[in-house]
Amino acid sequence: MMKRFVALSGLFLLACAQKPTSDPSSSSKPLLYNEEKHLRQVRQLTFGGNNAEGYFDPTGTRIVFQSDWADINPQGCDQIFLLELADDPPRYRRISTGRGRTTCSFFLPDGRIIYASTHAISDSCPTLKRKPNKYVWPLYEYDLYIYDPKTDSLQAFLPAKGYDAEAVVSPNGRYILFTSQRSGDLDLWLYDLETQTLRQLTQELGYDGGGFFGPDSKTIVWRASRPKGAQAESYKALLAEGFVEPSELQIFTMNIDSMVPRQVTNLPGANWAPYFHPSGKKIIFSSNHHSLAQGGRRFNLFLINLDGTGLQQITFDPEFDAFPMFSPDGKKLIWASNRAGRRPRETNLFIADWVE
Repeated sequence: MMKRFVALSGLFLLACAQKPTSDPSSSSKPLLYNEEKHLRQVRQLTFGGNNAEGYFDPTGTRIVFQSDWADINPQGCDQIFLLELADDPPRYRRISTGRGRTTCSFFLPDGRIIYASTHAISDSCPTLKRKPNKYVWPLYEYDLYIYDPKTDSLQAFLPAKGYDAEAVVSPNGRYILFTSQRSGDLDLWLYDLETQTLRQLTQELGYDGGGFFGPDSKTIVWRASRPKGAQAESYKALLAEGFVEPSELQIFTMNIDSMVPRQVTNLPGANWAPYFHPSGKKIIFSSNHHSLAQGGRRFNLFLINLDGTGLQQITFDPEFDAFPMFSPDGKKLIWASNRAGRRPRETNLFIADWVE
């Protein structure tokens, strides 16, 4: 299934090692809030536009992320960038083609990077899809690709019609987990690189996405909607139009062998962007359950035990914190936030020491 090969030598180097041209000066908003007792030595990694899903490589020394920041990406919609964390000042290397729209990049153990892109459909940014009077996520025609920085080449991964994205790799390097529309619904699929087999993990109606592996490479965590009755009909109608409405999401876990889903959260609102604590016994995630009375626009990071007990708020930005990931050694946390932004709703990447 991985036979279509696209050689794009040279295209990736057009935006290599770019430095921001704008002044990344500090704003009046703090990098660290007094209540954030688990965080120390916060460092800002990007300084404009929208930057998200910053994920560590297996060594914890570099990250990949998606960005529409005009200083490093004049193309207009998200592209994938590589950043060496030791670089000071930071230097941002684009590793996607610069065509189409991209999302959700993640490292394989050998240094290759898997991400989703629409460039096979069109070189230009896809038309921004909106739904009047609804907050929705558009489902673009993403396909998965694996980029090899050693050969500067791109290889299609399990191409299929519809939405394929949100791919991650297990710590032991054996499995790739991703969200796909190939079943007709948005489900989690697991590819075993050792046996070269593909397996559907979720079956129930609703959006299943944003999955990650635990330290054991056998347990996964993800976000899911489980619409019933009239909500189910609305979900199916929106899906047919190419949208998902993420207003009600819960966190689930599953052992990939038993394939029995277990619901972790039972909170109102949108609970999403989960990631395992280094112990494998807790989950960090983003939620607006605490701000619904004020409109639900505020998202912060929370920590919870696997059995749904011990809920604890971790971040306190008054606007947005999401997409957390612990470093492989568990000593650092990276996440996206509106804190310290120079413009309203600007989303940047931040890294901090994690304090237990």
